[in-house]
Amino acid sequence: MFRFIVCSFILLVVVGCSSQLPEQANHDSATDKTTLANTQEHGNKQQVLEQKLMAFHREWRGIPYRYGGMSKRGVDCSGFVSLAYQQILGKKLPRTTAKQVYLGQSIIKSQLKTGDLVFFKTGWSTRHVGIYLSNNRFLHASTSQGVMISLLDNSYWQQKYWQSRHL
Repeated sequence: MFRFIVCSFILLVVVGCSSQLPEQANHDSATDKTTLANTQEHGNKQQVLEQKLMAFHREWRGIPYRYGGMSKRGVDCSGFVSLAYQQILGKKLPRTTAKQVYLGQSIIKSQLKTGDLVFFKTGWSTRHVGIYLSNNRFLHASTSQGVMISLLDNSYWQQKYWQSRHL
């Protein structure tokens, strides 16, 4: 009788030590595959958006800065961002940096993704806006060089960085 109890106990322990039931293992595996697919899809969307932004940059590169401008004769930073969002994403944004800064949700610099807006305080009451690409780069209409790509960690922009927004 004692042998029967010991053997039953050992059998229960061995059977009970399984970390997952087969159904759970399959469900978790399916969940992992879905998560991976969603991550890859998100990554692909980011790549596609970056390609579109780079094409937009090639079309506008070097267009001079003109305060209040919204054409290839001259464009300012918020006008450029507004045009890019309208043409690439079909989203209508407010025309001014003062209004764009309240869109979407505030994010920290380390959370930036392609298409997010980056804002700078370039003077006592002057603000500047650009569109984040990837790898610490952003697309914008510079007062000195027109439409261009700059680095966030450039000493000038790093010093002037204010906030980022995800739309």
